[in-house]
Amino acid sequence: LQAPDAVLPEKLWPIGIMSRAWAEKHGVTLPQDYNTKQETFAVRNANGTGPFALKRYEPDTRTVLAAHAAWWGRRGNVTEAVYTVIQSDATRLAALASGQVDLVIDPPYQDIARLKRENKLLLAETSDIGTQYLGFDQHRAELESGDVKGRNPFKDLRVRRALYQAIDVDLIVSKVLRGQATPTGSFVSRLVDGYVADLDRRLPYDPAAARALLKAAGYPNGFGVTLDCVNATYRAAVCQALAAMLAQVGIRVAFRPSPTALFFPKLTQATSSFFEFGWSPATDAWTVLNAVVHSYDGVASGAFNAGRYSNARLDVLIDSLRVEPDLARRRAMVGEALRMLHDDLPLVPLYRRTLAWVMRPGIRLAQWPNDVLELRWVQMD
Repeated sequence: LQAPDAVLPEKLWPIGIMSRAWAEKHGVTLPQDYNTKQETFAVRNANGTGPFALKRYEPDTRTVLAAHAAWWGRRGNVTEAVYTVIQSDATRLAALASGQVDLVIDPPYQDIARLKRENKLLLAETSDIGTQYLGFDQHRAELESGDVKGRNPFKDLRVRRALYQAIDVDLIVSKVLRGQATPTGSFVSRLVDGYVADLDRRLPYDPAAARALLKAAGYPNGFGVTLDCVNATYRAAVCQALAAMLAQVGIRVAFRPSPTALFFPKLTQATSSFFEFGWSPATDAWTVLNAVVHSYDGVASGAFNAGRYSNARLDVLIDSLRVEPDLARRRAMVGEALRMLHDDLPLVPLYRRTLAWVMRPGIRLAQWPNDVLELRWVQMD
């Protein structure tokens, strides 16, 4: 370390331990580049010292993991796990009902009420630590996918607030997400240290106020822009609902869904004018603040600041948060940062999902709020 780092434990816990000699031998001392779809030796070959070892990897088909006999920590009783890619929602649930698979993560929202009613399978639910947002290009003088020339509407706080108040998130949660989410006005969830409950109340849904704000900002007839979104079923449906709501106040949205392999480079390369995305942070707020709203420096900060938002005061606060060891002061600093985001709206918070896993009877597990299944905590009868 070249300087104190109060969040070092948060950075270290997800890092797997690998043999240096093995990594050097096979040329994998640096991580693969996901943006260019790089595939290194480590992708298809067993390595590391974790509770499971890679047995077989078939891209977009299945991944087979085997229990690591030399694992030093606590373990469940799973000896082999097969992750199978099943694109169809109906086929996934049919495979579970027939016993072909044991567990389905994120079953389709439209089936959850039925699964609860039938009570034949086990359903685990918990609140997501992550949050879904709308983001904007806030650095170009003119939007690449907009119809306004010579200006960038999203640089104006009145436009960002108008967009916020044009969205009926309660309706999206009840109709599109079938109640499997919670509307939020907070940049982070209550599971993140430093969360401020007062900031979790959304601005009121008010299309008339939204139209007045657009008029005051110089857009009485609205404007057109393209919305980028992941083409996952529920995400695409949410984006279509957003487009319809924004049209009611004059913001004409062209919906552009993309697979994740094409969508995420738009975020890291800041090539989208308007985008819907989600972020699941660690429990310390610094991780999401530094990655998503700190000014982009091309090195350590702002890697997912897809709108290239920049606020010098916020940057100083985030940088100070990285080195501040006192917990009470850290929480106060996080609260100050969250209030700045609440006032400036570089992103519009939408909702937090209710994570659902459905499984056959006889399975016991720990459901994490980041939607990740930890096989070492699974017990099967």
